[in-house]
Amino acid sequence: MKLLQLNLILKCRLKLTNIKERDKQLETLKKTAGDKEKLESTIQQLQEENKSSKTKYEQDLKNLRIDSAVKLKLTNTAQDVDIVASLIDKTKLIVSDDGTVTGLDEQINPLKQSKPFLFKNDKQSYEPKVGGNPINNPFSKEHFNLTEQGKLFRENPQQARALAQAAGVNIGGIN
Repeated sequence: MKLLQLNLILKCRLKLTNIKERDKQLETLKKTAGDKEKLESTIQQLQEENKSSKTKYEQDLKNLRIDSAVKLKLTNTAQDVDIVASLIDKTKLIVSDDGTVTGLDEQINPLKQSKPFLFKNDKQSYEPKVGGNPINNPFSKEHFNLTEQGKLFRENPQQARALAQAAGVNIGGIN
């Protein structure tokens, strides 16, 4: 959607500048209307300028399509779209008339293999590793330990109350 909007904006700006340029060209032609040779050379010069500006416009439009397609493709997968986009060789990409870009996946996949840190992890499963022994409830019958109960109550009273309640023990008259 953004690509289409950008293309439309670029086309409108080009049309506006083309109209202004052609008005200037007409004024120049009016000034040289008396001399036939001068008029013909001016017309030829203006035709060449128009041809080169058209070529430049088409190249700019192609570059805009490629840049937009690359950034759109990388938006959900890259950590930093601009950095990854700068690593892609845009001269090897081919833009079709309908706006699709060919050759992009062939460049992104090797980057994912060689520089995976540039891309977001597809697997969203995070399983923290539990270090040491799992927490034993010092209030339970299986792991009853007065020293650990006191230490836990001093360091983290909320956790101590929660563990005591889980073991069915009342601390200081609190249920």
